[in-house]
Amino acid sequence: MNKPYVIGIDMGGTNTAFGIVDTCGKVIAGGSIKTRKHNNIEDYIDELHGELTRLIEENDAQDKVQGIGIGAPNANYFTGLIEDGVNLPWPTPIPFAELISKKFGIPAVITNDANAAAIGEMTYGAARGLKDFIMITLGTGVGSGIVVNGQMVYGHDGFAGELGHVVMKRNNGRMCGCGRTGCLEAYCSATGVARTAREFLEIRKEDSALRNIPVDEITSKDVYDAAVAGDQIAKDIFEYTGDILGQALADFVTFSSPEAFVLFGGLTKAGDLIMKPVKDSLDKNILSCYKGKVKLLVSELKESDAAILGASALGWEAK
Repeated sequence: MNKPYVIGIDMGGTNTAFGIVDTCGKVIAGGSIKTRKHNNIEDYIDELHGELTRLIEENDAQDKVQGIGIGAPNANYFTGLIEDGVNLPWPTPIPFAELISKKFGIPAVITNDANAAAIGEMTYGAARGLKDFIMITLGTGVGSGIVVNGQMVYGHDGFAGELGHVVMKRNNGRMCGCGRTGCLEAYCSATGVARTAREFLEIRKEDSALRNIPVDEITSKDVYDAAVAGDQIAKDIFEYTGDILGQALADFVTFSSPEAFVLFGGLTKAGDLIMKPVKDSLDKNILSCYKGKVKLLVSELKESDAAILGASALGWEAK
């Protein structure tokens, strides 16, 4: 193969990670820069170009990179734009794919970070060989990527698959960062788990290790640590979270009949604490014609490389 590498760029609100990836899904070299270091996009791209050029030269990859794949919040696959950069220091929309392609002289493709994760999973991870699956990312928010018949679902405008913003509680739901109330993200993200902890500690009176932490400082990791130590309130928080997520997955099955759900992100590290209630709730709420047909999988991508791999998978389709 004349060009055996692609570049993956994962832009976050704080850091931008990047790497050179081979056809086997191995990150042969990587690095990162601060996303918000520069006040204008041109200086940011200059630094990114400099760091990646150094990596390319150090790894004898000149003229061997086929394309660049980019995952970024609120990025649109069709337009190549970052449409709404609420966590970025530059005015939006930003024609990011075009700017990167011109700077590097290599084709570039961009999509939102959850879609990139789904493509990465299909190319390198637990979804290899699957043509119909839904990726759910459980991080600070809840993201998703829907694959049907081997193709990413983008919808007519590039914004399909925002399953984190399906409303789970129509009455008296929590305020979500999107401005609506009751969204799945408000309950089943890492921040949602922390919010549930604060609510449970206020409503319930029994002892809990979580009461030793200032209530506004409780994190999902604190809840996990307490649950592992046998804390009942902490275990019930995961039960509550998993039940809501399972209900949502049961509903998601009805519109694309996926072979599997692939879960990715920090919350999956809680293992059976979260996965068992998710599965129980999915089994209880799923329409009978789908029972026993949908697998519940955890991502196989190495966490430190996952974002880069997800973005890089797009690079193979850059033309």
